[in-house]
Amino acid sequence: MGFIIAVDGPAASGKGTVASRLAAAYGLPMLDTGLLYRAVGVRLLAIGGDLDDPSAAEASARGLDLSELEKPEVRTRAAGEAASRVAVHPGVRKTLFDLQRAFAEREPGAVIDGRDIGTVIAPDAHAKLYVTASPEVRADRRWKQLTGQGESVTFDEILADIHKRDARDGGRKDAPMTQAVDAILLDTSEMSIEQAFDAARRIVEDARARSGNLPG
Repeated sequence: MGFIIAVDGPAASGKGTVASRLAAAYGLPMLDTGLLYRAVGVRLLAIGGDLDDPSAAEASARGLDLSELEKPEVRTRAAGEAASRVAVHPGVRKTLFDLQRAFAEREPGAVIDGRDIGTVIAPDAHAKLYVTASPEVRADRRWKQLTGQGESVTFDEILADIHKRDARDGGRKDAPMTQAVDAILLDTSEMSIEQAFDAARRIVEDARARSGNLPG
């Protein structure tokens, strides 16, 4: 098995940016697993399906093509809400598990960004980070992102979304969002992108030194 870096954390914590920077630094492929759930939700909405119907959501997951992760609609506010709703269904998570696990096991390794990577998908990952930030900071980041994409939304609406998604993702029975016991906490609330990346890379370097399995 190659060198696996698991990057978990809540929405808009900075984990996606950290993960992509780590992937580039170490020459490893990256999978943003949140996009998988977003794409499942978008597929279901496109046919007028019910996000809270376990069977319909699982069928949507089974038909997923990875090329759909590139569609701009998977990065919208609606897609984020849909992802959080379909992710509570065990059938959806089971359907996507094998895909994520296969990605984790490829050589020379991988960087995987999600909410249950270090606990469920790759519990044996060599480096585990749990990236977070205060709800207010995360809401501000997401608000700037969405308004920059042309969406009409207020900060208060985004903050409410953040609180709702945290409760749903952390409270689901199957693979809840939680920090793995051996993951290193990285709070990016007061960090720039460069500072967050530098801190993350130090965590990975420590893991490289311990494991002797060195990418790049």
